[in-house]
Amino acid sequence: MTALPAKARAVIIGGGVSGCSVAYHLTKLGWTDVVLLERKQLTSGTTWHAAGLIGQLRGSQNMTRLAKYSADLYVRLEAETGVATGMRQVGSISVALTEERKHELYRQATVARAFDVDVREISPAEVKEMYPHLNVSDVIGAVHLPLDGQCDPANIAMALAKGARQRGALISENTKVTKVHAKNGHVSGVSWTKGEEHGTIEADIVINCAGMWARDLGAQNGVSVPLHACEHFYLVTEPIPGLTRLPVLRVPDECAYYKEDAGKMMLGAFEPVAKPWPPAGQRIRDDFCFDQLPEDMDHFAPILDMGVNRMPMLETAGIHTFFNGPESFTPDDRYYLGEAPELGGYWVAAGYNSIGIVSSGGAGMALAQWINDGEAPFDLWEVDIRRMQPFQKSRTYLRNRVTETLGLLYADHFPYRQMASARGIRRSPLHEHLKARGAVFGEVAGWERANWFAKPGQEREYRYSWKRQNWFDNSRDEHMAVRTGVGLFDMTSFGKIRVEGRDALSFLQRVCANDMDVAPGKIVYTQMLNAKGGIESDLTVSRLSETAFFLVVPGATLQRDLAWLRKHVGDDFAVVTDVTAGESVLCLMGPKSRDLITKISPNDFSNGTNPFGTWQEIEIGMGLARAHRVTYVGELGWELYVSTDQAAHVFEAIEEAGADLGLKLCGLHALDSCRIEKAFRHFGHDITDEDHVLEAGLGFAVKTAKGDFLGRDAVLRKKEAGLNRRLVQFRLKDPAPLLFHNEALVRDGKIVGTVTSGSYGHFLGGAIGMGYVPCAGESEADVLASSYEIEIAGERFAAEASLRPLYDPKAERVRM
Repeated sequence: MTALPAKARAVIIGGGVSGCSVAYHLTKLGWTDVVLLERKQLTSGTTWHAAGLIGQLRGSQNMTRLAKYSADLYVRLEAETGVATGMRQVGSISVALTEERKHELYRQATVARAFDVDVREISPAEVKEMYPHLNVSDVIGAVHLPLDGQCDPANIAMALAKGARQRGALISENTKVTKVHAKNGHVSGVSWTKGEEHGTIEADIVINCAGMWARDLGAQNGVSVPLHACEHFYLVTEPIPGLTRLPVLRVPDECAYYKEDAGKMMLGAFEPVAKPWPPAGQRIRDDFCFDQLPEDMDHFAPILDMGVNRMPMLETAGIHTFFNGPESFTPDDRYYLGEAPELGGYWVAAGYNSIGIVSSGGAGMALAQWINDGEAPFDLWEVDIRRMQPFQKSRTYLRNRVTETLGLLYADHFPYRQMASARGIRRSPLHEHLKARGAVFGEVAGWERANWFAKPGQEREYRYSWKRQNWFDNSRDEHMAVRTGVGLFDMTSFGKIRVEGRDALSFLQRVCANDMDVAPGKIVYTQMLNAKGGIESDLTVSRLSETAFFLVVPGATLQRDLAWLRKHVGDDFAVVTDVTAGESVLCLMGPKSRDLITKISPNDFSNGTNPFGTWQEIEIGMGLARAHRVTYVGELGWELYVSTDQAAHVFEAIEEAGADLGLKLCGLHALDSCRIEKAFRHFGHDITDEDHVLEAGLGFAVKTAKGDFLGRDAVLRKKEAGLNRRLVQFRLKDPAPLLFHNEALVRDGKIVGTVTSGSYGHFLGGAIGMGYVPCAGESEADVLASSYEIEIAGERFAAEASLRPLYDPKAERVRM
C-alpha cells in the first residue's frame, strides 16, 4: 500500500465518476498534489449500475456545452489511458407522441444547433428506418443526434482514475473520511480510517463528491448539500436473435429509455411518482457496496406494459436482469457544483439526478477550472450550489420533493411549470390575504409567490402548454393595470442584506461598480463584478446612515450574494447580515401610484422631496414603512419595506384606498413581462458572471473614476478594446408567437446566439426577448442594420431589434 501523505493541496472524497473526473481534470491543470479517498471501492455507490447514456441535448446552452464536452472526452479517453470505456457513438433518437412534446424536442434541437451540436429533426418513417423494431404508429416527430452514444460507466470512471494517477494523483480505496477539519472559516484537512490505520491529511481544498452520502457528509460541517436517493429501475433482456447495434432511444411520453447492448435490450424508467430511499428514519448502511435494492415489479409494471407495446419483441424476450439501485436527486433536478457558501475551501460536485455519466466529464472540467482560477470558467448558475436555501437540507422536505423530481426528468418541460410537492414552506405575511383574492402561487427559493390572480369562478390551476396558457389574459390585465393605472405586487421574497460598521462604505466601494459614497436617503443601482468584469450580483443599495447600508437582491440569489460579500469582506470592519425575514415588501406601481399612496400617508411624495432613486421613512395607515422610489416594471412607483408584523395592516390600508382608483393585485408573471418590455435585466438570464457589464449595457452603473474596485481593470480594458457583443432587445413582428428563453437568434440568416429572457409585451403588442449579438468592430448602426429573426422550434419569425428599451426609451415614466 502507498502511504497516505500528511499534506495535500486537494482531497477529493468519493470515487465515483464525479470524483474521478475532478481528480483527472485537476491533474490536467498541473495539480499533482491531489488525493482521492473512496470509502469502499471505486464506482461502488451509483456509478457501477448507471445506464451509461451519453446524450448531448440539454435544456440550456451551457448544460449542452458540458454534455458535449463529456461526449468528446469519452471518445478519446480510451486512447489516452488504455482503459476500454465501451464508448460507442451509436447516436440517439428522442420521439414525441404529442404535439407539445414535439414542440419541446424541436426547441431543444434549436438550442443544440446554436451550440454546434449535430442534430436534425426526423419523421416517423425515418425513425422506423433507423429503429425497425419500434412501433411508430403514434409517433408524430423525433430528433436524431448522431454523435450521442453509450458507454461502460464503471470503465469511464476507471479511465478517469488512471488518467489522474498518471499525472500524479494518489487514489486510496477502502479509506473512509471520518471528519473534515476547519479552521477560521476554511477547511484545513480530513481525518481518515483504513482498516486498523487512521490519520489526518492537511489540505487547502476538500471536494465532496460523495454522491448519495454527500448530504450527511456536508452536514458534519454545517454545509448544505440537499439531495436524497431514489430507487431507479431498469431491466435487461436475454439475448434477442437478430438484434444489432441501435441508437439509444428515449420515449419521454412513456417515461422510458431503451439501449441495445451486446444483443440484449435494456429498458429503463423515470416513473412519475418515485420511491425515495432509504425509508424514513433509516440511513444508508455502512457496508453498502455494489448493492442492489429489492425488486418491485408492481412498481415497474406500467412502464413494461407500455414498453411491450412500443417494442413488441419484448413480449417474448426473457428477462435476464431486473435491477433496482439508488441514485441521488436534488430538489430542482440540477446537480451541485461550486464552493459551499458556509465554509471556505469546501467544494461540492454531487447530486447528478441520474445523468451523472454524461454530466461528470464536463462538470469535473468546469469545477477544476473554477478551483484553479478562483472564478467559474463560464456561467454555471444553473448548477451552482449557492442557489440552494438552508431549509432545503431538511430530510422530510427532500423525501417529499424527490418523489416528483425523478419523474420530471422525462416530463414535459413546459414554461412556467411549478413543482407540486414540498410546497408552502416559506410564506409572506400576506399569503392568506392573496390566496383569498385568487392568487395562484409559484415557488422560488422556497417562497410561495403569487404568479397570477384568477378571476371569480376561474380554476386556480395551471394548464401548461407551449402556447398561451390559461392565465395569459389574467396576466395581460395585470400588466396593463401597471402601465395605465396602479398595481400592487407582494415582493417579500426579495433578499435583504444589511451591511454596517466603520468600514461599510469602503467595503462596498471595493465590491460594487457604482459609487456608494452618497448621502443617506439615496439608493444606488449597481453590480458586483468579478475580475473579468462579469456580473456576480445585480442589486440596489440604500444608504441608511453613515455606517449602515441596505442591499436588495433577488430571492433566488440571496445565498450566492451573502457568500460573495462575506468572501470579500476581508479585514474590513463591516458586518454582513441577512435580514430577509424582518420585512415584507409591497410594490405599488403605475401612473396612479402617487394618487393612491397620498391617500393613506401624510408624507410628501413629490419629485422635489422624494425623487427617483431616494427613500424616506413614512407613515402609512397606522403603521410605518420605508418608501423606496425605484421600479422593476418601468413605471412611477414605490417599493414599501414594512416590518412583517405590520405588513397585513398596510396591505389592507392600500387595498381599501385603491378601490376607487382601480387598484389591481398583480403577480410575478406580470412583473416579468413588464420588466422585459422595459429591457430591465434579470440575473441568471440576461446577466451572469460570464457577461461583461459593458456588453450587458450597464455601463451607466459603473463609475471607474471613483477609484479602485473589483473588476475595474477589466472594465477599462473593455472600454479600450471595444465590445465583442451587445445585449439587444427584440420584438416579434407577428403578434401570435411566444418567447420564453433559449430560442435561437438569427442574424442575416445565421444563428448567432439565444434569447436570454422572453415574455409577451402586452403594451407593445408582441413577444419581447433579449439576447446577445456579436458586434466586434461594429457600430451601433451596423448592429441594427442587419435582418433579425428568432427561431422557435425550427420555425423562424422576423424580429425588430433595438439597443434602447422599446418601451419608454427615455425613462420618462419612472420620473413622473
